[in-house]
Amino acid sequence: MNTVQDARPQYLTALGQLEKLFATVTPADLERPTPCAEFTLRQLLNHVVGGIHRFAYLGEGGRAEDVVAAIEDPSDDGWSAALGRAAARATAAWADDAKLGRPTFAPWGEAPGAVVVGGYVMETATHCWDIATALGTGFVLDDGLAHTALAVAELVLPPEARVEGVPFSPVRPVADGADVHTRLAAWTGRAV
Repeated sequence: MNTVQDARPQYLTALGQLEKLFATVTPADLERPTPCAEFTLRQLLNHVVGGIHRFAYLGEGGRAEDVVAAIEDPSDDGWSAALGRAAARATAAWADDAKLGRPTFAPWGEAPGAVVVGGYVMETATHCWDIATALGTGFVLDDGLAHTALAVAELVLPPEARVEGVPFSPVRPVADGADVHTRLAAWTGRAV
C-alpha cells in the first residue's frame, strides 16, 4: 500500500525560512529583479503571500479554481506582517490530520491533501531560493528542506511534462557536484 508522508512539518520549516528571508527585505530591495523573470522582488513577495493564502483556502475546503491568489501589496515595510497573517491562516487550515487524506482541488488537479502539502513545500522552498538569490546577501538556505522539495519536484514535474501551459521551464543543466539548492532551482527551470 502506498502512503504519502505528512509534509506539514517541512511546510512549517519552509514558512520559517520565508519569515527569516522576509525580515531581511528592505524597501530599497523591492524593485530588484528575481530569477522569476516576470517578477520584481515586490511582485514575487506578493505571489508568495498570495500562494500561501490559496494553500490555506484549499485546506479550508475551497477549490483552487474558485479563488485568485490574493494580492495584498502591503506598505514597503509591511511584508513580514503580511506573511505572518498568511502563514497563520495556512497553519490553522491544515492542522487537522484528516485533511491529509481528503480529496483536495489544487491548481494542478484533484489530489489527496498530503500530496497538495508536498506540492506547496516544493513551491515555497523554490521561492525561498528565488528570494535569497534576488537579495544576494548569502542567506543560508535549509539543505534538508531543499532535498524534500527536489524529491517532490522530480516526482511531480518530470522533464516530459514541461509543455505549454505548465508554469515551469525545461530542466536546466547544472554542474557536477552542484548543491541541492542549485539542483532544485535548475529542476524547476530557473537559470542557475
